[in-house]
Amino acid sequence: MTESSATAATHPDADAAAAAPLLVEVADGVAWLRLNRPEAMNSLDNALKDALVAALSRVGDDPEVRCVVLTGSGRAFCVGQDLKEHVRSLSDPDSTLATTVTDHYNPIVIALATMNKPVIAALNGVAAGAGLSFALACDFRIAAEGAGLNTSFAGIALSCDSGASWTLPRLIGPARAKELLLLPRTVPADEALALGLVTKVVPAGELEQTVRELARTLADGPTLAYGSIRRAVAHSAGTDLADALAHEAELMALTGVSSDHRAAVDAFLAKTKPTYTGR
Repeated sequence: MTESSATAATHPDADAAAAAPLLVEVADGVAWLRLNRPEAMNSLDNALKDALVAALSRVGDDPEVRCVVLTGSGRAFCVGQDLKEHVRSLSDPDSTLATTVTDHYNPIVIALATMNKPVIAALNGVAAGAGLSFALACDFRIAAEGAGLNTSFAGIALSCDSGASWTLPRLIGPARAKELLLLPRTVPADEALALGLVTKVVPAGELEQTVRELARTLADGPTLAYGSIRRAVAHSAGTDLADALAHEAELMALTGVSSDHRAAVDAFLAKTKPTYTGR
């Protein structure tokens, strides 16, 4: 199954589809979600946020999608909230940053972090504010050499959102997380790698191919096991050892009767490579 854009059904014309705020391509088990406001550095206006909420729900629930990639068009990954739109909304008493956090940002991060399949952030350029938070919610962050990461929130006198207060301390520790949140600066890709904020840094010209290779490996893998591992790691972050062990036992029971587990065992005994179906 292949889709040309998040709004392909209502924009059959190719030019209109290309102008959609979010481009979605689903093929061979991999869904690419490409933020498509390059002229605004993929800042998040309501149209893009609505499209992203809907697309993540759709690909997250689609059993044929076994890996999801989030990336940006142009020179940025995503610089966070569209401040021009935010300024216009300041005069509307019913529209606040709190409403977009609950209506958009929180559902986006929950979807990225909890869908039962692996998620890759392909950082083609700067990731700032909520854009950085989205990337931190993914399992892998592959960055182009020219990419940069910036929490940004305190720079415009805002608290952090989209899970930054949860993901950053778990990746780099609370002291360093507070440093980056309280004193925002653009962290270059090589420093981000050293800090543990990104998984790998590659030349810009190699980013898409590197991500496609990783996505292919993940999409061909045991999807149910991958999703269960994601859930186990997330659950253990907020509980004690005994409860984490009990949750692991539940997930082991689930994956232990899966078709993929049987295929892996049969392939091991036959000394062949297993073929997984994701179930």
